Amino acid sequence: MRLFAGTKYDQPPKCDRCGKVEADCICSPSATRRLSPSSQVARLSLEKRKQGKLATVIRGLSAEGNDLPGLLSRLKSQCGAGGTIRDDCLEVQGDHRQRISDALRELGYQVRE
Repeated sequence: MRLFAGTKYDQPPKCDRCGKVEADCICSPSATRRLSPSSQVARLSLEKRKQGKLATVIRGLSAEGNDLPGLLSRLKSQCGAGGTIRDDCLEVQGDHRQRISDALRELGYQVRE
């Protein structure tokens, strides 16, 4: 149920790409196609931040072909650390290169350090 369902403010959901009501949307489902993990190479690096803090950075995964927020959430929970997405790069606080490498390989990604 939507927030304003049944009121004068009720608006049906619209497609993000064409702007039409979802029922009338003609966008092809292939436009949201995800890339297979085996065809991508994730590059891991360790960067030093302000005040000597370390961050593990994952580069090489495109935002269009991946669910980066979902992947980051999974990696953060496996490492027990915080993180963010900046410029199509995933950043996890701390030195977690081995854990992240193992997790990405388990998901099917190719990993380079």
